[in-house]
Order: sequence, then C-alpha cells, then structure tokens
Amino acid sequence: MLIYIAGILGLILTFILAAPYLKFLKRKYYGQYIREDGPASHSAKVGTPTTGGIILIIPAVFAALSVLAINSSINIASLVALFTFLAFMGLGFNDDYIKIAKKQNKGLTARGKFLFQSAIALIPALYMTFTGNTSLYFFGLAEFDFGLIYPLIAIFIITGSSNAVNLTDGLDGLAAGTSFFAFIACGVICYLQNLGELAIISAAIAGSCLGFLWYNKNPAKMFMGDTGSIALGGGLGALAVLGKFELWLIIIGMVFVIETLSVIIQVVSFKSTGKRVFKMSPIHHHFELSGWSEPEVVYMFWLTGFIFAVLSVILFYIN
Repeated sequence: MLIYIAGILGLILTFILAAPYLKFLKRKYYGQYIREDGPASHSAKVGTPTTGGIILIIPAVFAALSVLAINSSINIASLVALFTFLAFMGLGFNDDYIKIAKKQNKGLTARGKFLFQSAIALIPALYMTFTGNTSLYFFGLAEFDFGLIYPLIAIFIITGSSNAVNLTDGLDGLAAGTSFFAFIACGVICYLQNLGELAIISAAIAGSCLGFLWYNKNPAKMFMGDTGSIALGGGLGALAVLGKFELWLIIIGMVFVIETLSVIIQVVSFKSTGKRVFKMSPIHHHFELSGWSEPEVVYMFWLTGFIFAVLSVILFYIN
C-alpha cells in the first residue's frame, strides 16, 4: 500500500508544482538551445524552458522520504539511493546552467561530466563493497564475487545508465515515458526481494515521471534537461546496484541500451570506414529522418520500454 502512496504522491507533487516552476522558467528565460546538426524540425523547440528535471527529482525524493518516514523504514541504503539521485540532479543542473549562460548547446566537457558521474557513483559502489555485497548474479544462472573489483563494475553500471538515459532524452516525452516503465520494473523487482525501501523510492520516481509527462509530452511545454535525464539514469543504475539486480538493468532499460549502442556503432563505423550506419544517432533521430513523426517514434519506444519492463519482471520472477 505504501508503495502505491509513494507513486501517487510523486505524481501529484510533480504535476502541481510544475506549473509555477514553468512560469518561473519562462520569466527567467531559461530556454533550451538545440544542437545545430539535429533534425530541422527541432528548430521550433529553441527557447522551450529547460531544467524541468528539478520539478521531477525533488518531488520524487520528498515523496519517497515522506512515505519512508511514515513507515519508519529509512535505512542507509535508501539514503544512499536518494543522495545519489540528488547528486546526479545537481550535476545535470550545472551542465544545463552552463548551456543557458553561454547560450549554446555545449555544457560540461565529456571528460568533466564523466569524472563527476564517477565520483557520485562511487558512493553506492563503496557502500555495497563495505557491506560485503560484491557479487554479481548472472540472471539466476550463476553468481560470482568480484571482491575489491566490484566498485569499478558498479561505477561503470551507474555512469553507463546515467549517460544512456541522457542520450535517450532527445524527443518530447521519450526519456520520461521510458523511465516510467523502467522504474516500475525496478520497484516490482525490489518488492519481490523484500526491499521495500527501494521499492518505495522506485515508485515515487515513476510517479514523478508520469506527472512530468503532462508538461513534457509533444509538444513539450518544458524539457527535463540534463538535470532530469542524468539523474534518472544515475538513479536507475544506483537502484540496480543497491538492489543487486545489476545485469537485469540491461533488459529493464533495453531502450536506453539500444540508444547507446546506436551511438557507439555510428561513431565506430564513421571513424573506421567514413560511412554512417544510421542517418543520425541516437537512433530515435534516424527514425525521424526516415519519415516517422516525432509522436510515432516516441510511442514506439514507449511500447518497447513497456514490453521489456514486463519481460524483465517475468524473467526475474521465474528465476
């Protein structure tokens, strides 16, 4: 019951607070700058208020903490998850603010962003190491204890997840919708493992994603920016690490995996052969340039995210 309350509270708080925050962003002219090499249809999005991730992340954290406090079930793992989530939000906001201040679509350098992401990811990684949770479970087939190497694996998973969701955030409602399904799956998997605290956090974030979609669906009134996407991805990775379902994240976030692989394939192909595999990467832009409308691409990715979220829960349950 408390899991549902966390989700509903996250949804309501985000939905209500987003309206005044949107007015604030418009008044301050905190608008998005679009990449120059993006699809021509995206030029109309220039100036759309960004940093909306704040009104997604903070209500989710408040909702989770409120329900955890009511249930008297705040533990170290839940605090680590929420702190990591907020820290990634801070990093993303810094990136967005640099873009706004410089009036361009370039924020932190890739190296700088990765270093900060790794530093934040180190927190849950070390927590799991100090508590002796250094094993990886290979889809119920095998288990291997990585010992002191585990922190590096955990950091890779969390930073990879953060960047993957960040890459996915390129169309109206795409990252928020697919993240909603991913966090629902995380919540169910945590619940199946009797990790109620992490399930409550997952539900609160899922609810906030749903509430944010009202403002982010096509045509978007507000973008989450890196403030939201970096935090959502980092939070997803942290929950997988803290909940010990790290490798299941591949199935849970298959949309994010596909988006990331499309970028890797594109870069490797162009650098090695001078040819591009896709018309543009990430792959959601390829579909746009192939004649799909933006809503059609988003709905297809939502459906894909839903299917893999359900599949991950079923496979986890029978294992």
